[in-house]
Amino acid sequence: MVQAYILIQTEVGKASAVADVISEVPGVITAEDVTGPYDVIVRAEAPSVDDLGRLVVAQVQQVPGITRTLTCPVVHL
Repeated sequence: MVQAYILIQTEVGKASAVADVISEVPGVITAEDVTGPYDVIVRAEAPSVDDLGRLVVAQVQQVPGITRTLTCPVVHL
């Protein structure tokens, strides 16, 4: 399994709604609204890097209210 943190910027006032919708997406472990330069941080997992990319592009980025995402894969050094 490949895991990643997805940092999300949203339209003003949309963080809570975005986190609620994303938390229901298969493959999402957690979705929490936060303060700072990002509005929502998601922890997600998928069987492969390609599947993770499809999860981000086809499902996460399609949620209304999102303006930008940054995907940070987890590495084990």
